[in-house]
Amino acid sequence: MSLHRFYLPPSRWSEDQPELDPADAHHCTDVLRLGSGDAVTVFDGQGNEASATLTEVMRKHTFLSLGERRSTPKPRCSLTLAQAVPKGKNMDLVIQKAVELGASALIPLLSERTVVRLDGPGDAGRKQERWQSIALEACKQCGQNWMPEVGLPRTMKEFLSAPPLVDMMLVASLQPGARSIKEVIASFETTHTRLPESALVLIGPEGDFTPEEIAQTLGAGAFPITLGPIILRTETAALYCLSVLGHELF
Repeated sequence: MSLHRFYLPPSRWSEDQPELDPADAHHCTDVLRLGSGDAVTVFDGQGNEASATLTEVMRKHTFLSLGERRSTPKPRCSLTLAQAVPKGKNMDLVIQKAVELGASALIPLLSERTVVRLDGPGDAGRKQERWQSIALEACKQCGQNWMPEVGLPRTMKEFLSAPPLVDMMLVASLQPGARSIKEVIASFETTHTRLPESALVLIGPEGDFTPEEIAQTLGAGAFPITLGPIILRTETAALYCLSVLGHELF
């Protein structure tokens, strides 16, 4: 039986008796009914994990004693998902599965055809905080020790004005001339005599990016990729791309 996992920020690992966050302390006492002497696992979101023993368990304060520590290597290739925010709770699903599939970062996009919009000042920060919390919970559940950073939601114009520096940028496209992911990677390897060490893939909303957005993205250096003859839902397209890229590049 696997042990319960809790997030312990990197700054607390050097303390004699590090303390869990209040929300996790409450989860220990009121939900899991754990007590002093029980064993758990902690991770720092930066690749480190440790066995731990609860030394003092209270509703708002739970202290630990750290045991054996282990380090999880980073994936060989860093994957960033730039995802047009889907409606409803589908973004939650995308984030959860992106964590499981090893994404290093997620960038929520507000494209012209995106239904979701920001609701006044501060809404971008609130959405980012919520989505980062979902990523953290997914790390706890699936055993992922590298927590991806979820960026602030941004428009396509904002994204394209300062895109992340990566070896290879891809955009899922329904336009003619798009190639398969495998073809694009093979072309990169032929040109650079190595596989990419960082890659970013843009996934559009239902109905795809507009032709203008696709043109702007290609102008920023992205390669158009096809996901096959079947038109996928935006959340399916995201998981498809991360799965194929992980298979080819990890």
